[in-house]
Amino acid sequence: MSGTPGHALYDAAGTRALDRAAIDTHGVAGFTLMRRAGEAAWGELARRWPRATRIAIVCGTGNNGGDGFVIAALARAAGREVSIHLVGEASRIGGDAARAFALAREAGLAPGTPPQDAPNALSGADVVVDALLGTGLDRDVTGAHAAAIDAINDAARPVLAIDVPSGLDASTGARLGVAVVACATVCFIGRKLGLYTGDGPALAGEVVFAALDVPAGCYAAVPARARLVGYADLRAALAPRSRTAHKGHFGHVLVVGGAPGYAGAARMAAEASARVGAGLVSLATHPAHAAVIAQNRPELMCHAVGDGAALRHLAQRASVVALGPGLGQEAWGRAMFATARALDVPQVIDADALNLLAADPVPCGRCVLTPHPGEAARLLGCDTASIARDRLAAAAALVERYAGVVVLKGAGTVVRGAEGLPVVIAGGNPGMASGGMGDVLTGVIAGLLAQGHAPAAAATLGACVHAEAADRAAREGERGLLAGDLMPWLRHVVNPRP
Repeated sequence: MSGTPGHALYDAAGTRALDRAAIDTHGVAGFTLMRRAGEAAWGELARRWPRATRIAIVCGTGNNGGDGFVIAALARAAGREVSIHLVGEASRIGGDAARAFALAREAGLAPGTPPQDAPNALSGADVVVDALLGTGLDRDVTGAHAAAIDAINDAARPVLAIDVPSGLDASTGARLGVAVVACATVCFIGRKLGLYTGDGPALAGEVVFAALDVPAGCYAAVPARARLVGYADLRAALAPRSRTAHKGHFGHVLVVGGAPGYAGAARMAAEASARVGAGLVSLATHPAHAAVIAQNRPELMCHAVGDGAALRHLAQRASVVALGPGLGQEAWGRAMFATARALDVPQVIDADALNLLAADPVPCGRCVLTPHPGEAARLLGCDTASIARDRLAAAAALVERYAGVVVLKGAGTVVRGAEGLPVVIAGGNPGMASGGMGDVLTGVIAGLLAQGHAPAAAATLGACVHAEAADRAAREGERGLLAGDLMPWLRHVVNPRP
């Protein structure tokens, strides 16, 4: 784990392997881990909701429920009013969970009415603890468990989830039918991949990690599935420039796009490249509006390009091509696409260029592809639901088919190349769900490529810079956030203070 930025992410099998390594190899008793988990969760609950006096804990019959029983005993010892709502037969509680159940019984607690049998059972609580289902869930939730999840959500009370929100696939971030919507999740021993991508961020709320003091050797023995990387992890890649630098040191981005009616997309991509430090930025756009763009942002070199020959001539000076923002799929866009794809230069491919690529799928070895889920589905010939079921698998399939580096956008953006672990981007917010955000990301990545970053590094750093700029811009509110609002923040983010 050392020497690599970010945090290791594990799937469900990996987290089970970490548990077994701690217990079997390093001699940490399973019940010791359960007690530590309960203590960590209770500590977070007490810190986050210090005035909560009535705690409702919904428990399953497995180890996740065992964590809940420990929390119940600790909350009772702290003088709180505690109710346990068991889903399943008490006779099915075994192993370490049975010891935890006995601990709760010794504290004077007994299971009350299951939440699915009493719709109002949770409504009087100040906080609800979700200790229903753990990380082993791999199919849609049904029956009593689904009804209990509905009851938790319908109670409209703050929820603390234990390890993962019940109903969330810990490996993929997919919602398995129904799932608990938590305010916060306390995650133990290994960070679960599913908390950080797909539906995970919306369901988990704020994720708090507790390692439970397991020996470091456990992590050395179990490979991670991915890494969680944020802007803070990569600030060192944005070191101050040499005092003797000139624009020729920082590359020349050529943005190709802007069909009639879509000039804004190409303009935003080009400006984003400039804002993150590309030395020169040219824009090859439709003759209908080249002059207007040049008037509004004179630093961009705007060229009216009507055919492939003109684009080839213009591209002779480019070190990177950003292909697709506002390109369209009509005759002009198709001509620009075909010409640009034949150029021997690194490329960032987005928007309609991805749709045109899907119609003629060929490898793009020196490219960064930046699809949203709908574009990814077209590139793979499947539906968006298939992409959502396992975003890491979808990114891997895209790399296998198209080569290069893939940036699969969305909550928990995934960056994947042919080598190394995939990366899940920490950062970003719902305000980014607006037109033009992807065009800005395309320009950011192209600008970083032009400055000498390798494709995978430029894609990862670019996604982090983009997310950080959006988070800073969203301090004034997520709703109504525009792609153009990121521009001044991009400059701040790529010039970090010591």
